[in-house]
Amino acid sequence: MSNVILVASGKGGTGKTMFSVNLGCAISSFGNKVVIVDMDMGMRNLDMYLGLEGQVVYDTYDALKGICNTKQALIKDDKFKNVSIMAASPVNEEGSILEEDVEKLFEELKSKFDYIVIDGPPGIGDNIEAVASHIDTGIVVLTPDYAAIRDADSVDSFLLRKRIKNRYYVVNKAVLTLEKRGLEVKLDEIDSIMKSNPLGAIAYDENIHISTNIGVPIVSKPDAYITKNFLKIAKRIIES
Repeated sequence: MSNVILVASGKGGTGKTMFSVNLGCAISSFGNKVVIVDMDMGMRNLDMYLGLEGQVVYDTYDALKGICNTKQALIKDDKFKNVSIMAASPVNEEGSILEEDVEKLFEELKSKFDYIVIDGPPGIGDNIEAVASHIDTGIVVLTPDYAAIRDADSVDSFLLRKRIKNRYYVVNKAVLTLEKRGLEVKLDEIDSIMKSNPLGAIAYDENIHISTNIGVPIVSKPDAYITKNFLKIAKRIIES
């Protein structure tokens, strides 16, 4: 049975798309067929993070509205044989995505893939409302600063209202030396604020920045400590 994972954030700049890409690729490494769907309409980035921007013809909005069939909107990633993506529309048609559009598309994706990873828009909007009934697991990506934590808690509260039981948060861009000096919010304090369960923490590393710029997921490096971290996170999701 297919599992639909929403990767969300309270605000921009937390690394949500980076996390979506690397989580999807990490889950696929356990033998699962994965599709990563970009629902951040008007802010297309997912395809660039995988180096697939030159292959986009049709996008998520086209598939939702029947402008193309689902197969035409799917792009296969040659680097990860079990991963496909669906790019976001470069235009945000606010309020134009209906639940019946989502129902048809996601039922077809569920028949083809073991995991559907949704790279959602920051905050809470119409696109998240439209897919809410299909979400099995919600993951909120935040950074260790109070603004990001407050906004992440708001998104997590929304997921709770939608009765999504499997809810997690991930702390991204954590800098241990700053935490020790009391210059960023400590992980224990974040855990006391968030209502959902911690899934893991990802340290700030310039290699992640480089990987997104060159369109190669960081998990492509099998021996990197960040790859091992993502594999642990993916395993927790698979086993939950």
